[in-house]
Amino acid sequence: MARTPPALLDRDRLLAAAFAQLEEDGLDGLSMRRLAARVGVQAPALYWHFSDKAELLGLMAREIYNAAHAAVPQVEDWQTWLGQFGRALRRSFAARRDGARLCAAASPAPSGDPARHAETIAAPLVALGLDATRALSCQAVVISFTLGWESFEANGPMREFLRQMMDFDATFETGLDALVRGLG
Repeated sequence: MARTPPALLDRDRLLAAAFAQLEEDGLDGLSMRRLAARVGVQAPALYWHFSDKAELLGLMAREIYNAAHAAVPQVEDWQTWLGQFGRALRRSFAARRDGARLCAAASPAPSGDPARHAETIAAPLVALGLDATRALSCQAVVISFTLGWESFEANGPMREFLRQMMDFDATFETGLDALVRGLG
């Protein structure tokens, strides 16, 4: 019986397959060999699309961050934007198994000119009145808090213990609001 050749590979298809693999096996189970098997090729075929696993992880992390940026609604001031971004980022991390862990471990994906990339990241806050340096700094603070919070919350045994004592959602909101107000 003749085998049907696999569909043409492209980065989008491979990223989708990598996220499916992440969902099934977690970050520790995500490998180039398993990803290749999932899409019906040998592992070396993946290296036409990614220089190594670090680049793949960086692109996956970028997708998680981009989803959060895209989910922030139009707002009138930069502090409201930061709060909405923190909430969207938390949802984006939680939407993917090991999402926060992946983002904490990933190397940045190649993005061309770093200054241009920084401009793109800062743009929403610059449009709301911050200078680019302050915009990047404020986002870094919110990202760090949210990444740490989601990593803490994703720790199964500790999460279950702490859920008996606190409401994770309310506590996150308290921390995020205090952080954003403090940046003002």
